[in-house]
Amino acid sequence: MTDTVANAQATAGEDQPYAELGLKDDEYARITEVLGRRPTQTELAMYSIMWSEHCSYKSSKVHLRQFAEKAPPSDRMLVGMGENAGVVDVGNGLAVTFKIESHNHPSFVEPYQGAATGVGGIVRDILTMGARPIAVMDPLRFGAADHPDTRRVLPGIVAGVGGYGNCLGLPNIGGEVVFDPCYQGNPLVNALCVGVMPVDRIQLSAARGVGNIVVLLGAKTGRDGIGGVSVLASATFDADGPARRPSVQVGDPFAEKLLIECCIEMYDRKLVSGIQDLGGAGLTCALTETSAAGKSGMHAYLERVPLREASMEPHEILASESQERMLAIVEPPNLDEVLALAAKWGVLATAIGEVVEGDRLTITWHGETVVDVPPGSLADDGPVYERPIRKPNDFDLVAADRAETLPRPQTGDDLRSTLLTLVASPNLADKSWVTEQYDRYVQGNTVLAQPEDAGVIRLDEHSGRGIALATDGNGRYAKLDPYAGAQLALAEAYRNVATSGATPIAVSDCLNFGSPEDPAVMWQFQQAVTGLADACQQLGTPVTGGNVSFYNQTGVTAIHPTPIVGVLGLIDDVAARTPMGFRNDGDTLILLGETHEELSGSEWAWVTHQHLGGVPPKVDLDREKVLAEVLVAGSRDGMLSAAHDLSDGGLAQVLAESTLRYGVGARVVLPAGSTPFVWLFSESAGRVLVAVPRSEEARFTEMCTARSLPWQRIGVVDAESKALDVQGQFTIGLDELREAHEGTLPKLFS
Repeated sequence: MTDTVANAQATAGEDQPYAELGLKDDEYARITEVLGRRPTQTELAMYSIMWSEHCSYKSSKVHLRQFAEKAPPSDRMLVGMGENAGVVDVGNGLAVTFKIESHNHPSFVEPYQGAATGVGGIVRDILTMGARPIAVMDPLRFGAADHPDTRRVLPGIVAGVGGYGNCLGLPNIGGEVVFDPCYQGNPLVNALCVGVMPVDRIQLSAARGVGNIVVLLGAKTGRDGIGGVSVLASATFDADGPARRPSVQVGDPFAEKLLIECCIEMYDRKLVSGIQDLGGAGLTCALTETSAAGKSGMHAYLERVPLREASMEPHEILASESQERMLAIVEPPNLDEVLALAAKWGVLATAIGEVVEGDRLTITWHGETVVDVPPGSLADDGPVYERPIRKPNDFDLVAADRAETLPRPQTGDDLRSTLLTLVASPNLADKSWVTEQYDRYVQGNTVLAQPEDAGVIRLDEHSGRGIALATDGNGRYAKLDPYAGAQLALAEAYRNVATSGATPIAVSDCLNFGSPEDPAVMWQFQQAVTGLADACQQLGTPVTGGNVSFYNQTGVTAIHPTPIVGVLGLIDDVAARTPMGFRNDGDTLILLGETHEELSGSEWAWVTHQHLGGVPPKVDLDREKVLAEVLVAGSRDGMLSAAHDLSDGGLAQVLAESTLRYGVGARVVLPAGSTPFVWLFSESAGRVLVAVPRSEEARFTEMCTARSLPWQRIGVVDAESKALDVQGQFTIGLDELREAHEGTLPKLFS
């Protein structure tokens, strides 16, 4: 028998399994206070989902406010945090929306579908804003590369990302693949999508207008995904792994493609007054958030929802996270046109309710009321926790254990061997085994893609205007110092965008951490958020939105704090973009920035010594701004033929990647009196290696000097040599270098 509101009022003392649904005693007491009675079974399920960590941000809200409080002024921001994704004005009547989200826990439970529906979900977030999705990216983190469980999850996750994105016809233009034992049992699957639209086509989620119709678009609702990401992402896995295997959603990219085209045409015809995708928490979230955003009442007839399984109960229908669904608010005169348009695209469309007077969300099931709640209590007024914060007990000891004291290579032969070892290590090895499974050039507007520093997409064929995107994050740096680690992630993504020739203008982030119930994890989180907010303020790049993913740990062992930062850049003409690879014989190689002895948290320390200690490289945000200005000007004015950011692996890795990109060699002369090892393997921030045509060398270096940007000539492009020659130290033929660099992932995962 269905538990109705009338029954709940008549049976006030009935026990309810709220603890099994993840609600605390005080949270349940607050629900009964809000309702003035016990909740029905359906209401209880709705509160448990909407007040989960994943949906309510109850442990992170108090810290995330910094992004708004410290937001730098921006005349480009059209929609900020609070909607499905931020929107920025990119000129010429166009706006761009982008966002990163996580699908970590579902991807460990069921790698293919977890990753695939992660892509599908972030694409719908972008679609919901009124934009046509135009590209995706995928920052990924896995356990040790040679661990059996990495071999279980990685192929499926990569196939899921590629399969869904390829079927949608969206190019995958960038991302990361990083291996570290801390992610064992907790892979991170973060997905970014970017979309473009006319500035007058922005859509919002608020349901307003009494009498307007609530229309459910897309796939039928099934039991797949019940208690899916909203529950999986709000709890810690046991050491034996997750037990909720049936909870992962099942994706259908072909249905999503039809849904995209249907929605875009609806927007162009101005047929909807509000729209919301159904992702985490499904219909529960969509109904409560649209009504709460519009400060409106709403009534839904749950028996009208098209089902895949006729035996589903009300709480299952509302909790289901079945994919490829949207909720539209439609004025009555437009309803027939919406239904006809949906039929044209083969999209199921059903009127399931209406906007009503008052401030209550009521839901009936075959004439009986099963939900009667204030929607704001679910969407906006959930619990907010100020969790205890404590610096990790071993923080100072770890900081004192500096990698700069480790034994290091001394001779040229030792340096040569170290370089070959590092370029073949899983984190620095060529990632083509992954990226070749993605279509990077579909739609014909991709200008740069992996392995370039940033992905670049053309927006306008006539003007050549385009955007650049990069995602970055270093969990080892953040483990050593979460404040600095978050800033280093932002600085690297900012630098990568500028290296391509684009001006950085906005940020999205995905903050991946362990359990918020651990005071040490909350200290890491608070430090990272503060560091990122401070750095965005200084760089002038507002945070437009993002995601928090907690409970990324197995038992009591948390992952390294891993803030992933995505930066959006704007380039006036994509024809002027700067690639990473050397091509032109005789170009001068100039290293921008300063090199210091900064080895703690580096790839060298980890690969050769399995060492993690000390303090990460210093970040100079003012210098990063100047460096970006120089790179953008150099690209725009035709002074650069190549540019590559120095990060993991240092100068040695950049030289390897830049020579291998087009099979063109280089001769390098390290500065007199320098320590070759430090110059080759330090990971000092704020550095870029550029190739400058000889005809532009004087003009470019004068610009650097005028802006007080340190620079140093370190070599020349040598197209004939087919080798990397670090003079006085070693020479490596490009064939040998390529064999080391490209062989690792195929051996591990093919």
